[in-house]
Amino acid sequence: MKKKQIHLNGFIQNSPAPHAIGLWKHDKHEGAKHSTIAYWVKLARLFEKGKFDTLFIADVLATYSEYGNDYKTAVQHAVQVPDHDPLLVISAMAQATNHLGFAPTVSTTYYQPYDVARKFSTLDHLTNGRIAWNVVTSYLSSEAKNLGLNERMPKDQRYNRADEFLDVTYKLWESSWEDDAVIKDKATNTYTDPDKVHLINHRGTFFNVPGPHIIEPSPQRTPVIFQAGASNKGRNFASKHAEAVFVVNHSLQGLANDVEDIRFRAEKQGRNRKDLKVFTMIVPVIGETFKEAEELHQELIQHITYEGTAALLSGHTGIDFSQFDPDQHVEDIETDAIQSLLDIYAKDPTREWTLREAIQHHGLGIGSVRFIGTPTQIADEIEQWVDVADVDGFNIAYGTIPNSYEDFINKVVPILQERGIYRKDYDSYSTTLRERLFGKGEKHLKESHPGSKYKLHYKPIYEIAIDS
Repeated sequence: MKKKQIHLNGFIQNSPAPHAIGLWKHDKHEGAKHSTIAYWVKLARLFEKGKFDTLFIADVLATYSEYGNDYKTAVQHAVQVPDHDPLLVISAMAQATNHLGFAPTVSTTYYQPYDVARKFSTLDHLTNGRIAWNVVTSYLSSEAKNLGLNERMPKDQRYNRADEFLDVTYKLWESSWEDDAVIKDKATNTYTDPDKVHLINHRGTFFNVPGPHIIEPSPQRTPVIFQAGASNKGRNFASKHAEAVFVVNHSLQGLANDVEDIRFRAEKQGRNRKDLKVFTMIVPVIGETFKEAEELHQELIQHITYEGTAALLSGHTGIDFSQFDPDQHVEDIETDAIQSLLDIYAKDPTREWTLREAIQHHGLGIGSVRFIGTPTQIADEIEQWVDVADVDGFNIAYGTIPNSYEDFINKVVPILQERGIYRKDYDSYSTTLRERLFGKGEKHLKESHPGSKYKLHYKPIYEIAIDS
């Protein structure tokens, strides 16, 4: 019986040390170079050497200002600030690689779908079909205030807007331009056949977009859709739209429950359980012996800043933790920010977390599990999590960049390859990211995906006018 093949993504952000708060101080950490092209090209080539599927690029749009109702703690401790645009470095990395995919984060809360559709079509062309979109709804109050609102949009409204946002982009990508619209006919002085470019005439609650799309079809048309919804509303959204779902849980059984829940919800949406690839995040800390790995782990922890991480966790959860006793237990409450990053501490079935413990854990890998040990021990744990939780792959977080990734790629990846659970090379037929995830010929959305209905049931505008 052929073993399940796992997928790997590098997890990063265009910031000094965004998921290892305080590690910018470490002598081996190069995150301060994130503003240079050379930094990104070096990372892209490293991940391609490791045969990774994508470089997953997180993002926020403003400072973490919940802690003490002030931005200064976040700024002082480089808590995802400076944070540069995740899209603008992709072209350079695509030029330096041939296979690596790119999954930048773009919010549906403050952008407009017409503009986002244009950006991703451009990137899908420039990468020859290697682009994904990590769809998020913005959760920081500071984002709302800097982008035209008085306060953060309620979670339900954010997801309702996101749902319609994606419908608009699907229409632009899937039904506006026919495959053979571009003809480049010199004899008739026609670059594009105008009868094969169509309006979408979208009118909805949040958006009115007549179209047409301003870009011809890209290799994938619609980018691969990543999503990380964790609340009930978020999971319904992910099970409807996502092709790859990102779940954070430091409990193996908790992760297994999350994966089963997401696949069950996808089935209720009329999709196949395997239409979704589920990724979780790990921080591998690797040594030649377990003792050496644990020593490295303690060295990394010593660089984590308590106040900086408290500012991060406050922003993630929407709760100002400066008001709480560090030794009180984390409470199970509803939040209008990222529910999952509170739940992993408040709803852990294996233990109770004090606020101090949660903050210390959150500072390295934003709450994800840490795999500490020899390369063989790390590979063993990866296999166990695949077998027990039925995850399809892992977002690999870091202690220091690029050392953490170099250790994983040079020492753990070869073991996974020897065990037959990870590719030794990229498949020659997988020219697009979607094919790499789902197999030969899977360049476009599956028929069970809600975006496909705009392609399959498209009727020209003049027919709609006649019918009405």
